[in-house]
Amino acid sequence: MEMHIGADRVAATQNALTRLVAGFDNAWEDEDEPPDLAAHLPAETRLRRTALIELIKVDLQHRWREATKGKRLADYRAQFPELDIAPLPPDLIYEEITARSRSGDLELDLTEYEHDFATQMAQIADQLGTGDHTAENFRTTVLADATASNALDTIAPGATVDDFDLLILLGQGAFARVFLARQRSMQRLVAVKVSRDRGSEPQTLAQLDHEHVVRVFDQRQIEAQHLKLMYMQYVPGGTLLGVLRKVRSTPIAQRTGQLLLDAVDAAVSSGGVLTPQPSSTRADIAKLSWSETVAWLGSRLATALDYANRAGVLHRDIKPANVLLTVDGQPKLADFNISFSAHIPGASPVAYFGGSLAYMSPEQLEACHPTIPTTAADLDTRSDLYALAVVLWELLTGRLPFVDELGIGESDTSLTRMIELRRQPLDARLEATVPADCPQILRHALLTCLSPNRDDRYASGADLAQHLELTLDRTARDLVDPPSRSVRGRLRMRPMPVVTLSSAIGQLLGGLYLSAHNTRLLDLELSVDGRLQLQRLALLVAAIGYPVGIGLLLYWCRLVFLVPNGLRRGQHYDEQTLAKARADTLAVSDRIAIVAFSGWAVALVVFLIKLHEIADLSGTLLINLIASHLVAAAVAVVYTYFPVTFFVLRWYYPGLVAAGHSSPGEAVQLHRLARRSRVYLGIAASVPLFGVAAGVAFLNPIQQQTVIASIVALCVGGLFAFVGALRVFYTLESDLHALDRIVNPQTRR
Repeated sequence: MEMHIGADRVAATQNALTRLVAGFDNAWEDEDEPPDLAAHLPAETRLRRTALIELIKVDLQHRWREATKGKRLADYRAQFPELDIAPLPPDLIYEEITARSRSGDLELDLTEYEHDFATQMAQIADQLGTGDHTAENFRTTVLADATASNALDTIAPGATVDDFDLLILLGQGAFARVFLARQRSMQRLVAVKVSRDRGSEPQTLAQLDHEHVVRVFDQRQIEAQHLKLMYMQYVPGGTLLGVLRKVRSTPIAQRTGQLLLDAVDAAVSSGGVLTPQPSSTRADIAKLSWSETVAWLGSRLATALDYANRAGVLHRDIKPANVLLTVDGQPKLADFNISFSAHIPGASPVAYFGGSLAYMSPEQLEACHPTIPTTAADLDTRSDLYALAVVLWELLTGRLPFVDELGIGESDTSLTRMIELRRQPLDARLEATVPADCPQILRHALLTCLSPNRDDRYASGADLAQHLELTLDRTARDLVDPPSRSVRGRLRMRPMPVVTLSSAIGQLLGGLYLSAHNTRLLDLELSVDGRLQLQRLALLVAAIGYPVGIGLLLYWCRLVFLVPNGLRRGQHYDEQTLAKARADTLAVSDRIAIVAFSGWAVALVVFLIKLHEIADLSGTLLINLIASHLVAAAVAVVYTYFPVTFFVLRWYYPGLVAAGHSSPGEAVQLHRLARRSRVYLGIAASVPLFGVAAGVAFLNPIQQQTVIASIVALCVGGLFAFVGALRVFYTLESDLHALDRIVNPQTRR
């Protein structure tokens, strides 16, 4: 629970500051003389300086309405020494400038501020996107607008605001309230958000039309009260914050997809407007494990972020409270209040910057830090993906992935420690909080998004969504990211020894059959010297042919071995190289088969030439020897093909897919590989039959009696080998279908 205190304290601090500011503003209105600012300061040391800064802003505005009561920052610094324990924030300096400007102070000289507060004035200029420091170009950045705060306090269920009858309070924060309302003109239920008149959320959201983004209809201005009213699609299933509360109160073993539905039903029932109804989506969710449920939610939110990013919109405030849920449990991203759209003319990213500290990426926290040059304009979608991963980690484990100190972000030092913590890899002790049944691919996806270096994260929401979707495909996810303690997990991306052994076994089986059949026949026909010459020739062919064949395969399939070795060592490859390695991997079995069969064919020609030199064999015997040689070659090729294909598809290719983007052409290759596997299976089934036919055809009874043992061995061995090949074939078909779903997202829909 300690890991959640930081985020809760931030919200509590904001609410406390709002109450203090509103109270101080009321004191100004109720008294004839300026109220004693010191009397309104909180006793808590950790909150005192922050509250002091906010109260000074209100005090400045009231005092400079009457020039005779005007007060300068130097006066406040003399009265409150704690102001000087750290540099004054730019917005406080900005507030004095705007207060003096509105009062018409003729002595206002910005060069004075540039001299005394050079750093802060530079930050203010950057925030406004201009180097012009004239007073009329400044816009207020005050945290607590007292007029708006007071107005918010008066708005409650039962009231009518503009065209809306407010029915139920759905949620509230320091700066906004959300109500379920009935829109009179349209006679429909909507969600109405009443907030301070700042930001460009409606303009931003109006660009977005996505099934997992809350649809905003329009906005209204309440100018007299400095408020903005925005009405949007009503999403009745509560938020992920409600789900998170239920997660923390539920033992790990009891967390399933039903937990999400229970949280949704509780939220829907509390509204008293709708009743949850059975649906196929709810039935599917109920069957999921909790890890799969988290992945299901995350993949949909990742697609929403990808869509928004392609529309030129960043969110910058991903947190559980900003993810709404439908009655069916579908997530919808809301509250783009601090988002920045590159398509809104004149919009400045810093002007809309903010967020919840506990969920921010390290680069976003740096943009919050007054002494670090990073700005909101430097952020991209990878920052949003980082925040989404924090939310998903918290849902998965019930805890935030970082242990921040109490009072996070309440000082520059605290903010610095938060950044330092996130610039380090995730603590192994926190990784251990992941449930034991969590699929490796989900764990890998979250850790990738939480990488300290944003270049190591997924480049887009689509990439993250694809990996999270694989978590729901149990066959595919184990291929891409096998359990670490499994044999495949330990030997992943290390196919060389297994492939080499598989190739050797096929060659050995073919050689044993050929030796048992042809050697015995030739023993009847050749002299001792002739047999010795053939043996020496066989050794010479093997000594030359195998190294040549292996060398050719190593060159032809070099990426099949070099790329995974480099990936294991942390090396990065471009997409073109990864695509070539994947294509070579899908072709490696055929290449081994081509080289092996070619080697057997060359060996056959060499032996026939030698036999012609040392013996005068009958034509029928030569035909039998050739047929048997081809059967042996088929045995060597077929029983090499299946194990090699099995191992590279399971132990190598999925790892290459995880390392880069797949292409539609790979789906075609997979389909062709499936068809070729059926052809090889047919050959495997035919080997015993052809072996019998080739073994006894064109032979006299004595010759047939000589090779009968090899024929029986071929039939029995071929039968068992075919059963094994058939089992491998069925596994291959399942793997190929799963891999097709991985490389071709359309297949999963």
